Amino acid sequence: MNLHEWLAWAEAQHPQAIELGLDRVRAVAQRMALNLSAPVVTVAGTNGKGSTCALLEGMLEAAGYRTGVYGSPHLVHFEERCRLRQQSVQAEQLLPQFERVRAAMAGTSLTYFEFTTLAILGVLAEQDLDVVILEVGLGGRLDAVNIVDPDVSVITSIDLDHTEFLGPDREHIGREKAGIMRAGRVTVVSDPMPPQSVLQHAAELGVDLRLQGRDFGFQGDGQQWSWRGRQWALSGLAHPSLRGTNQLINASGVLAALEALRGQLPVSAQAVRVGLAQTTLPGRFQIMPGQPALVLDVAHNPHAVATLANNLDAMGFYPVTHAVMGAMADKDLAAMFRSLNPLVQRWWFTDLPTPRAASAADLMRIWQASGPPADAQAQTVTSPVEGLAQARAAADPTDRILVFGSFVTVGEVMRVQAHRH
Repeated sequence: MNLHEWLAWAEAQHPQAIELGLDRVRAVAQRMALNLSAPVVTVAGTNGKGSTCALLEGMLEAAGYRTGVYGSPHLVHFEERCRLRQQSVQAEQLLPQFERVRAAMAGTSLTYFEFTTLAILGVLAEQDLDVVILEVGLGGRLDAVNIVDPDVSVITSIDLDHTEFLGPDREHIGREKAGIMRAGRVTVVSDPMPPQSVLQHAAELGVDLRLQGRDFGFQGDGQQWSWRGRQWALSGLAHPSLRGTNQLINASGVLAALEALRGQLPVSAQAVRVGLAQTTLPGRFQIMPGQPALVLDVAHNPHAVATLANNLDAMGFYPVTHAVMGAMADKDLAAMFRSLNPLVQRWWFTDLPTPRAASAADLMRIWQASGPPADAQAQTVTSPVEGLAQARAAADPTDRILVFGSFVTVGEVMRVQAHRH
């Protein structure tokens, strides 16, 4: 089977898209004799996971280490989920691992995410790597990634998302994220205001907990910033090339994780500077060249959209902001609209090619109920690409267009953008 056929096969194996729990995936991993010998950093959180993984990867590569990264979901190509030495894995490297997972299943059913996670862990285990960075898919405690014991775990922001699986509030969600902690190992918490459940679980387990603002922290202005940890301090740092107000919080947590790894993988101040300057991550407040300005952002929950609103506000004045939005039905869409209503004058709501998505008509209805400005306009379209085409036709060169709401929305547009350039 080719990659496309394997992914279709994996999708058909399990009646649910998500079934939390580690027993099935751990049993298959044991039959595969899966073993990662390099130090492992596991990253969980509501938002900021992708940026944290990318910054860690960039700084460690700049220091000369061979990195492997697993992250999800992908934007355009499945192979983006695994990076070896900062390059997407080749389909040919995945195929024997899919075969290996299928052989080890022996009647155990796996979800698409579990099946593909085990295959990618198989790829990472067979590479000659110095460090492996694993991004948690959903939650932490019961996520398939959590079968691997990390040397250092990082918890980024904790906010409301996937509440039907993780619980109704930050305390419940924090407890799920805290499931990636290991007794006697370091856990870095980037979130400046972590829920009590995270602190409590760390105390119960006997974790070396490192908190933003207590064990490490940063100060900065518009020009540069400085960071201090327990034994390491850096000053005169340039802002990350990743755009957005929250990236210093993420970068601060990354430096705390690197401080914890210094015994195994020392990183110089110069490597930190190179990593900050060169790390990019598609679809995270990504501003595309040309007129009108085009902003792509995978923000898909209220916390991420509030950050997006701050970043848009900081861009300066645009006569009209046009937004193309497609989103999943299980999100708090009204809260997302409340953040962006003051900034967006024209909306294009789009259907998405996945059963989890809210329809364009549902988005329109929730937006109308969210109290938009009286002069705001909206219409529905059948796809993100059609929405972008209509927004481009309606926009003046001095306007800006925002595409956001889900990885699927941004990915569909990026696929077309790649053909334009």
